[in-house]
Amino acid sequence: MQRRAVLVGLASLPVFARQVRAQAPSGPHSLPPLPYPTNALEPHIDQRTMEIHHGRHHQAYVNNLNAALKDHGEAAKLPLHELLAKLGELPEGIRTAVRNNGGGHANHTMFWEVMGPGGGQPAGALKDAIDRDFGGLDKLQEQFNAAGLRVFGSGWVFVTVDAAGKLAIVTRPNQDTPLMEGGRVLFGNDVWEHAYYLLYQNRRGDYLKAWWNVVNWQKVGERYAAAQAGKLTI
Repeated sequence: MQRRAVLVGLASLPVFARQVRAQAPSGPHSLPPLPYPTNALEPHIDQRTMEIHHGRHHQAYVNNLNAALKDHGEAAKLPLHELLAKLGELPEGIRTAVRNNGGGHANHTMFWEVMGPGGGQPAGALKDAIDRDFGGLDKLQEQFNAAGLRVFGSGWVFVTVDAAGKLAIVTRPNQDTPLMEGGRVLFGNDVWEHAYYLLYQNRRGDYLKAWWNVVNWQKVGERYAAAQAGKLTI
């Protein structure tokens, strides 16, 4: 009965998702499940984009990262944030693959976590930090969106948090992340075209503005508390 249930579950997945999972190499890293249905962020992010973004793009980063680490047991034992912080110490032959795919895995794991339907508003210590460091949520959104628009080609825009709880906006190209310099990401938005093109085409600015409707401020607040406690990793 258990085997039949598994087969029925696999049959209900989109074809591309079944194919990707069948091809996934084993390894220390795995694709985290979405914490909400793929249609939960509509109309701001469409279901098909979520299916492709999570099931194809993120899964590919995980597969490629595991493949790169296959013959490097010591590196494979490291938690992802430590692996990325030690890029310069990795064998040269896998450094680029880990940078691109480990960064992609970390960025997307954070990305799914900080979104959700009915995201609410920042509160408590998080709101205080936003008011202190940006002059309020409206100013944060304005500066964040402008930074996202300035990213040339593919990349990310992040809000980072330091050990003292101070917030800052930074951008990174491709799948780079502040984790590679030992920093911590409070939240961030993916401005690769695959994150928005089906719904917004080349209108990145519209996507950036709409994205705030799906920010899960409760989760961001939890991440801020974890950062203050020295427990925030990815």
